[in-house]
Amino acid sequence: MLTRRYDLFDDFFDDFDLAKEMRNLDRKLYGRRTGKEMLTDIKEHDDHYDLEIELPGFKKEDLSVSLEDGYLTVTAEKSHDQDKEKGGKLIRQERYYGSMTRSFYVGEDITSDEIKGKYEHGVLTISLPKKEKQKQVEAPNRILIEG
Repeated sequence: MLTRRYDLFDDFFDDFDLAKEMRNLDRKLYGRRTGKEMLTDIKEHDDHYDLEIELPGFKKEDLSVSLEDGYLTVTAEKSHDQDKEKGGKLIRQERYYGSMTRSFYVGEDITSDEIKGKYEHGVLTISLPKKEKQKQVEAPNRILIEG
């Protein structure tokens, strides 16, 4: 039988545990059962990749996708004001309000015109074309001599 030895200072040092404080902050922001990341599956096909990002509870209007310097950035933002309009007295709140952002490096060869996205049933699917790496031809390091 394994028993844990209780130390008098366990609770004392818990007050200074930064990791514990960060976990508590995450619970306040994201709820106890929600991860702070956008859960993403990446599927490879012959000519493209699909990113499937779970964003339950968000509307299409709450989502933003941008491409800058080779990074694809997905932002989802839900304000508390959206539900205030429905009326009624809030007794308990467990749903998430705020914004989340996640970035993926997709390379600088891809342009925003080549990326397609759709949002259905709380899942954002982004299709990215597969590009072959172009072999760089090394230029000879010769100096032209005139004459």
